[in-house]
Amino acid sequence: MNNYEYIIAGLPLLQQDGRENPDTEAILSEIREQLGSKDILLLDLLLDSYDPLKLNADLYRKAAASRNRFIRNFFEMDLGVRNAKVEYLNRTLGRPEGTDILILDPEKEAVEFEQKAEVDAILEGSDILARERGLDDFYWKAVDTLTVMDVFDLDVILAFVVKLKLVERWLRLDEATGRELFRKLVKEIKENYKI
Repeated sequence: MNNYEYIIAGLPLLQQDGRENPDTEAILSEIREQLGSKDILLLDLLLDSYDPLKLNADLYRKAAASRNRFIRNFFEMDLGVRNAKVEYLNRTLGRPEGTDILILDPEKEAVEFEQKAEVDAILEGSDILARERGLDDFYWKAVDTLTVMDVFDLDVILAFVVKLKLVERWLRLDEATGRELFRKLVKEIKENYKI
């Protein structure tokens, strides 16, 4: 069932109905239909990170225990970004340090977030929209880094889904930017996989 090459080759073709804005739900549905049951569980785990009702310590613990390298690394990075945002808000609002920081295992020393300085620099910007774009650009580059050695495997598909969710977000925030990001995503797939 898991013909990753076929799925990846079809990614830029999933939006062929003439609309400028991608139907992200239809694209995700098409991807889901082509995955095996174990891969669907990983896709669902990734998609749960975009649902505020499911985004909690249990979700991060589940991801940390995953056998999939992309899932483990993506969620570790995502938690680092989210905690950096909370720390920034704590400083800005004068709240005590450590308030609302998510620690998965209080018994263990927290994993150092290597890109914290980069995220802090983005958060220090004065333009709210530029900050949001900066954080999403950070995510875009981060998933590229996580899949740099991957070619035709599930991790490439999961990275595509992360980028698709960024496109979806920007279509709501600024439609022109969302369309630009979608064109960039399709171009990347075509260039990287010689489609």
